[in-house]
Amino acid sequence: MANITLISCNSSLPLRNHISSRTSLHFTHLKLPSISPHTRLVLSSLNSPIHFKRRRILHICHNSSLKNQQQEEEESKVGGSKNGNGNGNGGRDWTTSILLFFFWAGILYYVFLLTPNQTPSRDMYFLQKLLNLKGDDGFRMNEVLVSLWYIMGLWPLAYSMLLLPTGRSSKSKIPVWPFLILSCFGGAYALLPYFILWNPPAPPVEETELKSWPLIFLESKVTAVISLAAGAAIVIYACLAGADTWTEFFQYFRESKFIHITSIDFSLLSTFAPFWVYNDMTARKWFDKGYWLLPISLIPFLGPSLYLLLRPSLSTMAIPQTPAEPE
Repeated sequence: MANITLISCNSSLPLRNHISSRTSLHFTHLKLPSISPHTRLVLSSLNSPIHFKRRRILHICHNSSLKNQQQEEEESKVGGSKNGNGNGNGGRDWTTSILLFFFWAGILYYVFLLTPNQTPSRDMYFLQKLLNLKGDDGFRMNEVLVSLWYIMGLWPLAYSMLLLPTGRSSKSKIPVWPFLILSCFGGAYALLPYFILWNPPAPPVEETELKSWPLIFLESKVTAVISLAAGAAIVIYACLAGADTWTEFFQYFRESKFIHITSIDFSLLSTFAPFWVYNDMTARKWFDKGYWLLPISLIPFLGPSLYLLLRPSLSTMAIPQTPAEPE
């Protein structure tokens, strides 16, 4: 009859053999080879071998696994309570949220009360021209201002690709999509409240989600290519503008509330993008290969867009859905 020696470690379970009254078996993980039900297993304990049949040791392993799982869940709950949010997932440091809130409040205070507003009528005229609400009246818009306007229209798409689904809040308690929709009109000023309330980690991605809108669109490499190409064309258009055009733009920035607020919005979106690139990269377990893209993501819009093109598919981290077992 074959004998197999088992190695003991860590947690204890009481069990009874056929000779002595009681002893303790210590183990957490146990791998058994494919053996017949009549093969006896030998455990070295207290300097004497203890013999068990395969059915008995498998029953003991199952009980130990359940016990360890319950202990891990209890420790996880305790850890979540210590973090102050009680969700058992590690939570976030609410100090960061408080600092972000005061930063957001300060930005809004500056935008509404301190930004220059010397040319309100001209601002309205520029806005109508950019929205194509005015026909060709012979006035040529500043090329840098036009570039800024159009690239601001691409930022909501880039942030949607970064935040869905790896930037979602834990257990979807705070949905991200309302903030993304508002960002089409309010830019970073509308996204900052979500950054304040965001609670990592993101809920697991199920395989069925990848086959539904909007993830099909946001995960598509075609979308990433179009976004990067459009952004590159807009940036090149602005860079090719002459020195006089840039001087005129900076003059607008000092006088115009509309252009001042839009420029700050662009700067805020560019500043926060590398963090969400890092978050998405680590969620996809691609940091070891894609870490070199982090410094590149500091390049406004083009850096994050390049990452969105090169990042791996979300299917590598998706959880396959299995049919429910009958009771």
